[in-house]
Amino acid sequence: GGALDPAPVEVVLVDARGPRVDGISTTRRIVARPDAPRVLVLTTFENDEYVADALRAGAHGFVLKRARPDELARAIRTVAAGDSLLFPDAVRRLVGGPRRRRAPWADRLTAREREVLALVARGLSNAEIAATLYVSAETVKTHVSALLAKAGARDRTGLVVAAYSGGLIEPGEG
Repeated sequence: GGALDPAPVEVVLVDARGPRVDGISTTRRIVARPDAPRVLVLTTFENDEYVADALRAGAHGFVLKRARPDELARAIRTVAAGDSLLFPDAVRRLVGGPRRRRAPWADRLTAREREVLALVARGLSNAEIAATLYVSAETVKTHVSALLAKAGARDRTGLVVAAYSGGLIEPGEG
């Protein structure tokens, strides 16, 4: 018999301020790979000017360096399950600067997609959104997929950044 192949890497923890290569460059290199694992960035967040760039580079979420072990484990499980891990207040702060003109895809959203988008921006999971809107998780997944396509976003993180920077959600919302 041969040696067992190791399990594929599902989540990579990246230090936002790595000692040799910064977290943004590392994130870009990881997500560019075929079958790339998801990227969870470790950050101090309050003072980390790199977070917005890491989102744009493809990070799937963030966890504070001071997080307790159980919080870190929960963050890894959340990202591994395919959800993004966002801190809505921090995302608002990062992208809440001067607005570009309204995103062109805004006019193509249905009323329900706008509701789902607002809840995604608040950091709710598909299951939480389903419970809030009294619909099935599969229905939420369909709405999120439509939102991703309309926004041209690769994942929920990119969708939230596009929604804030495109003026669909104001900093006080969510």
